Amino acid sequence: MPPILTIGIILFTGFLVSEICTQIGLPKVTGYILAGVVLNPNITKLVPVSFVDHTDLVTNIALSFITFSVGGTLLISKIRRLGKSIMLITFFEAEFAFVFVAASFICLSPIIISSSESDLLLFFIPLGLLLASLASPTDPSATLAVEHEYGAKGEVTSTIMGIAAFDDILGIINLSLAVSAVNICIAHQAFGIHSILRPLIRISFSILTGCLFGLFLNILIKRIKRESEGVLITLIISLLALCYGFAGKFGADELLSTMVMGIIVVNFNIKKDKIFKMLERYTEEIIFVLFFTISAMHLDFSVLKSNYLLIFMFVIFRSAGKFCGTFLGGKISKSSSTVQKYTAGGLIPQGGIVIGLALIIRQNAAFHSVSDIIINVIIGATIIHEIIGPVMTEFALKKAGEIHIKKRVA
Repeated sequence: MPPILTIGIILFTGFLVSEICTQIGLPKVTGYILAGVVLNPNITKLVPVSFVDHTDLVTNIALSFITFSVGGTLLISKIRRLGKSIMLITFFEAEFAFVFVAASFICLSPIIISSSESDLLLFFIPLGLLLASLASPTDPSATLAVEHEYGAKGEVTSTIMGIAAFDDILGIINLSLAVSAVNICIAHQAFGIHSILRPLIRISFSILTGCLFGLFLNILIKRIKRESEGVLITLIISLLALCYGFAGKFGADELLSTMVMGIIVVNFNIKKDKIFKMLERYTEEIIFVLFFTISAMHLDFSVLKSNYLLIFMFVIFRSAGKFCGTFLGGKISKSSSTVQKYTAGGLIPQGGIVIGLALIIRQNAAFHSVSDIIINVIIGATIIHEIIGPVMTEFALKKAGEIHIKKRVA
């Protein structure tokens, strides 16, 4: 089948199924994932396996846009306005989710996965650490949808949206640290001062790379007289690709670099509002359709079927970590009891960047023994999170007293 025809099928199917999902009250991302399930070569023969196996370029371009947009939400003025309470809650709920998932998978997955070829150091610890690094991110779209639909307003709503913006940063940092730790296990590297310095150097180099490309983009936009949207989009795409490719070539973290690039642009570019609104208007929909639909086409249903217990385990322990961490962070920061009790209910939805992180793991040949399980667990958990997330968010905001009308009038 011609590749252009395959792309057309993916785009149209993703769009069609997402529209159906919105009609029945489900998030669009759920529709994209379901479309990928329908087009999965294990289900239908519309898309050949050879095409799915060579989609790294498309997913990497999509990831650069997604992480750049995430960085674009992190205004310094916004961080100052949110205050220490949100920062403390974010840290504890993200890291508790990491610890809960890591501990549960390292301890329980040897019981669930019975394999004579799998041992603790080479399989179960890498599996637990890598999956745990994917437990932090939160998808704010479900909370945003509920907020708009019901006119929700209050400190819990504001806290949830603030935390969701910072979760992704901790997720990317957690992944970078987990990858370094797993390399020690798999490559039998001796633990020493270099084991601590290596991830710190990598993170620092990633931040430096993002800063340089972000400043370069700001300078170019300031110098170029033509300010048409076509020129800006071309310039942004080229610099994102250069940043992502440069980071990968020289050992930096591609996602962290492009996210930092977004942070630099949103804080130091006078045309920041135009840039991010333009990207949202013209590129976000097509990027999401391609990214999530193709992601679900990587599902291996034999692995998914045999690891359904791992999916539920990830959902349960991630949620437990979010609830415990939010409560503790709220206590330490002396937030209101309402924030302590109900904020975690809006932090359950998960999508977006977490699938991208899972695909990054899949691209690393060193993790081939666990990558199939990880991608299937994450996509399976994402479907569950995107279905139950809006319901839990609505329940939490109602209990917090921040939904005062039955439904917003269109």
